[in-house]
Amino acid sequence: MKKQCLLAAVTTAALLLSVGNASAQTDTLKNIKESGAITMGVRDASGAMSFTLGPGSYAGFHVEVCELVIADIRKALQNDKISVKYQLVTPQNRMPLVQNGTVDIECGTTTNNAARQKDVAFAPTLYVEGVRIAVKAASGITASAQLAGKTVAATTGSTSVQLLRKLKRDGANDIAEVLAKDNSEGFLLLESGRAHGFAADGQILATLISKSKEPAQYRLLDQVLSVEPIAIMIPKGDAAFKKIVDQSVVSLAKSGDVARIYDKWFMQPIPPHNSKVGLPASALTKAAWANPTDKPMEDYEAR
Repeated sequence: MKKQCLLAAVTTAALLLSVGNASAQTDTLKNIKESGAITMGVRDASGAMSFTLGPGSYAGFHVEVCELVIADIRKALQNDKISVKYQLVTPQNRMPLVQNGTVDIECGTTTNNAARQKDVAFAPTLYVEGVRIAVKAASGITASAQLAGKTVAATTGSTSVQLLRKLKRDGANDIAEVLAKDNSEGFLLLESGRAHGFAADGQILATLISKSKEPAQYRLLDQVLSVEPIAIMIPKGDAAFKKIVDQSVVSLAKSGDVARIYDKWFMQPIPPHNSKVGLPASALTKAAWANPTDKPMEDYEAR
């Protein structure tokens, strides 16, 4: 019996050691070099940060930033022929796809928070978001307290879901929650009258409103539910890959290039409809450019 227990203990220890070694041996650069390709995780409707222009074509603030990061990865590997593969991700699968190596660099609208940092890593933040609620202007709703007894939508897998539930716990407990599969569906629920509000990142809401048939029909409530650093997500435990990504992102911030990229996607007309989001960089976003950091949301809120 003692031998069997000892054998079981040794087997368990060996298994744990192998899992630890597998994590420690993550080598994204080696995989990219050997395959000749890097996989970028993208979103199809995440406001001006990451969106589709058609089958296999993606654009946006974070997409352009990642393209520049990938250019630096090519230089580091001395191979300018490394191709880019696009992998469409959702709020539900984006983390697992980074964890299992399917996605090398995720360039959507992912909040960097302490819980996620246990499983993935993040590049320094170049965009600080405020989660807000969009409503129809004609509804007369001007504050979240007026949403009690009404229906509010949020996208499954997003931090907006937790924030909506917190709003309910904090007093607006009669809010009827409806979950959308993605941001486009969430806005459609508001647009069609099936929801009285839609909670999401402010820039996503502003972009969706700018692309709607009648933008003047909508407004954003002033209340900011949460301030969140949005950052590029990469595999955890890969110091060499993170170093290159971090250096590239910090260079964009310090050189001022990030301000130019921001202006292109948030202040100028963008495809496919040449609509303008019209969302100037906030003081918090400019502060992130001045002092790039990969600190999580919890640390950011404590400042």
